[in-house]
Amino acid sequence: MTTTARPGAGRNASPYLYGQEAAAVARVLEAGQYGHTEVTEEFERRIAAFLGVPDAVAVMSCTAALHTALLAADVGPGHEVIVPSMTFCATVQAILAVGATPRFVDVDPGTLCVTDQHVMDAVTENTAAVVPVLFGGRAVDLSRVRKELTGSHIAIVEDAAHAFGSRYGARRVGATGDLTCFSFGPIKNLTCGQGGMVIPRTREEADTVRRIRLLGVVQSQAERAETTSYRVAGLGLRYQLSGINAAIGLAQLDRFDQTERTRRTLWRAYRRALGPLDAVTLIDVDPDRSVPHLCQVRVPHRDDVFAQLRAQGIGVGVHYPPNHLQPAFSTWRRALSATEQVAGEILTLPFHLHLTERDIDQVVTALEQVLKSAGAA
Repeated sequence: MTTTARPGAGRNASPYLYGQEAAAVARVLEAGQYGHTEVTEEFERRIAAFLGVPDAVAVMSCTAALHTALLAADVGPGHEVIVPSMTFCATVQAILAVGATPRFVDVDPGTLCVTDQHVMDAVTENTAAVVPVLFGGRAVDLSRVRKELTGSHIAIVEDAAHAFGSRYGARRVGATGDLTCFSFGPIKNLTCGQGGMVIPRTREEADTVRRIRLLGVVQSQAERAETTSYRVAGLGLRYQLSGINAAIGLAQLDRFDQTERTRRTLWRAYRRALGPLDAVTLIDVDPDRSVPHLCQVRVPHRDDVFAQLRAQGIGVGVHYPPNHLQPAFSTWRRALSATEQVAGEILTLPFHLHLTERDIDQVVTALEQVLKSAGAA
């Protein structure tokens, strides 16, 4: 490790570098490969091979991935997109960016993920896409939705920002046949420092995503270097992933098997430590199949518990305030009973690869004492 101070239980989340990332970046800088270069393309190939898919398209963030994927799926003005309210606001902003409107749906309070029933009950004649959020890293079983939407114009665009490396059955998330969007932000399961990825469904879709991420220009950078002109075929944005970021991602991918094991081990350690606390409900991420991204619990008196733990230097957080209750999205507010209930109960415990099992015991002991003082343990 290259960091000088271990964050421990005082941080809710923290990037983790194995040590070879700095050398990888240095090689890119020495070669002058600052922008989108063959390093980025190598990262795309390696991610596609890891997932077992034909193609992967790198972009600068998961928000960019969601925006681009929705554009590639022809989602736009006049369309509705089914999305859980319990997600980071970036998911909703991507929907608004294409001119569509969010149709918020509830979640299972045990997983914070949507179910088949939530989705199918929300489908209308204006539905153009469903954006399930793989909350905390858990793969969402939408087999009924996939079956019922087969042959329809409705696209499934997975927000898998939390779920790189997780599995649905024998397949990695991203290999289920849906448009899938990953985040490689600073604290994600795999980091590029900042970055994202779109897993397209078809070659045509891959070409569309690549064109959109480069300002609508049809030719690649190498092709443009060999001609006196280029052609802009449609809407595009500057969403490319730099070689610098891709180099970090490649170094991280080399050690992902270790990341996967450690995240599962830490999450299971929390499950064991929290087991005796009757007042605490652990949000399930199915660690046998998932690469956990968060460790979340539901607790009584959440706001007081949060404040007291923070005062003790325990880095708890809340993921996330529901979007349908946000002022910016109030136009599309609906009554979502489960989401509104758990919104006042969820607490995110410190969870990152710097943690030790001693840190976890410290967190759980502090949580137990706070709950006892509140008469809830």
